[in-house]
Amino acid sequence: MKNLKKIKGDASLRKFYRKKNKDYSSIIVFCKKDKFKNLLVYEAINKELNKNKILAPCLINEKYNQNYIEIQDFGNQTVFKILNKKRNNNKFIYFKKVISTLNQIQSIKTKSIKNFKNKKYKIPKYKKDILIEEANLFCEWYVKKNLSKNTKGEFSRKFKKIIKKLTSNLKLKNDVFVHRDFHVSNLMLVENQIGVIDSQDALIGNKAYDLASLIDDVRFRTSISLKEKIYNYYIKNHLKLEKRKFKNDFEILSILRNLKIIGIFTRLAMRDRKKKYLKLIPHAWDLIAIRINKNKIFSELKNLINENFEKKLNEN
Repeated sequence: MKNLKKIKGDASLRKFYRKKNKDYSSIIVFCKKDKFKNLLVYEAINKELNKNKILAPCLINEKYNQNYIEIQDFGNQTVFKILNKKRNNNKFIYFKKVISTLNQIQSIKTKSIKNFKNKKYKIPKYKKDILIEEANLFCEWYVKKNLSKNTKGEFSRKFKKIIKKLTSNLKLKNDVFVHRDFHVSNLMLVENQIGVIDSQDALIGNKAYDLASLIDDVRFRTSISLKEKIYNYYIKNHLKLEKRKFKNDFEILSILRNLKIIGIFTRLAMRDRKKKYLKLIPHAWDLIAIRINKNKIFSELKNLINENFEKKLNEN
């Protein structure tokens, strides 16, 4: 295909190209493996977001049989890039806009959507089994790489038991639309509006999950004071929220997510030779440390990690 320029991709199996047209540019999303989720579901979720007045890339053309779709080009201005500028002292202003977008996402009521093949897709529930399976990626990849044969079996057994207990301690229902990878690298500034990308993994889940993804983002460092400011701003916008239950779930989901991320980033390096993600693992540990000291329900997990890894999760 002419006029295509490969652009930076993400940790998924997809490849992205910018197509220059006479009057506009578009994005080609190419995916051969697992293209149902990465093309069909992605476009269907985007359509649902737009339907609910949330900016997401619209479909321009589909060549599903040739493993690609053509979608709207949002440009290069991710919120991550804007916040990362050294002179940007107004980070909270952007986070307020992002929280407003998150509120819109969480107000979506639809549980079933149609894809461009005119077939219904029921958005799955973020069941506890999925959370456990995701957290266990930490054992499957990071533990496998970093602990001896004699130690890893016993560690994994104890770890899985603790994770199961933590997921049983979640208080809120799985009843809101969850983007599932809601962080500033997946949010674009498009003519002063927040645009949402990378939404193919969306599920119906816990209200605290996307906020935990945003605040405890492994890719973007924020001060503890800014984290608290964003959290409190969200809470103020949800007056009927059961605050204790929400805080409990926020902390559990943040830790589970960052354990999952450590596992995924290790897998990307070992299996897919994408070693650039390894440099983010120390920050994932820091984020776990921030949350693990705030609640006694994490004491077993903290002790297990401190006994087996050089990285100590002591309060700083």
